[in-house]
Amino acid sequence: MDDKMIDLVVTSSPHIRDRVNVSRIMLDVIIALIPATVAGLYFFGAKHTLGVILVSLITAELSELLGAWMFRKPVSIKDLSAIVTGLLFALVLPPSSPYWMVVVGSSVAVILGKWVFGGIGSNPFNPALVGRAVLMISWPVYMTTWAKPFNPVFGPNAVTTATPLNVVKLHGFSTLLAQFGTRANLYKALFLGNVGGCIGETSALLLLIGGLYLIVRGVIDWKIPTAYITTVFVLSPLFGRDPLFSILAGGLFLGAFFMATDYSSSPITSSGRLWYGISLGFLTVIIRQFGAYPEGVMFSILIVQLFVPFFDKLLPRVYGHGKGAK
Repeated sequence: MDDKMIDLVVTSSPHIRDRVNVSRIMLDVIIALIPATVAGLYFFGAKHTLGVILVSLITAELSELLGAWMFRKPVSIKDLSAIVTGLLFALVLPPSSPYWMVVVGSSVAVILGKWVFGGIGSNPFNPALVGRAVLMISWPVYMTTWAKPFNPVFGPNAVTTATPLNVVKLHGFSTLLAQFGTRANLYKALFLGNVGGCIGETSALLLLIGGLYLIVRGVIDWKIPTAYITTVFVLSPLFGRDPLFSILAGGLFLGAFFMATDYSSSPITSSGRLWYGISLGFLTVIIRQFGAYPEGVMFSILIVQLFVPFFDKLLPRVYGHGKGAK
């Protein structure tokens, strides 16, 4: 036997690496959000809406620096994660949001939603939704004041209006349908985005394009958004709701493609992701039907993300282990 000593180097995982890094992934998310962002500026007017987006982005970047200093961690501005959080947070706000509230919410999203848990990769909840939940609880009037979207004749309108989900919650689907005349007109408005709502949630078409881009790029797994949207579509008729309206209205597409798929707060296994998406869809339908709020996407994602460790335990059985033969 050779007496030579062989040096073995033991390192921690991951052992297989590729060129894809956090910055590349975050850049893809930003690119995917650009169509919905531009639509928000078009439908609600660029003057104040652009201000909301810029204030959110700047606050998120400054909060990222503050969080790194507070928790004595390396500054991670270059990974673009703060930009993604700031942009997502802005897109889930009403267009008329006051700037001071945007500052509070964006800083909460980064500090409380991410840094308190250890920074990027350690947050159990989507940071942007954490910020929105805090604002919804603290200032519900501001968070439920919606601007009327773009009018082809008069341009952007500052008059307040109700979202389609608000109208259905308070007055029923027939009242909403009377406003649009036909189901085809209603579906068209929801699909293109000419309805009241948050800055980035109104155009289902552009959110779908951005989501498909992320799937093609391999940034997100198709299982979560597909299971989520399909479950809402299938369960809605059981409660007397129009299934197509249920998936096009509100923030379902934004939540399904961009919020529920957050790496650190979603399951890692294939089966876990399917059950996770199904659970999100089930809870969204329940909240929309029986909850005090007309929309259920935000709370359903935050609640179900509590159970992500359980979904991660739905692992395939390790080869060679199991019950002994009788």
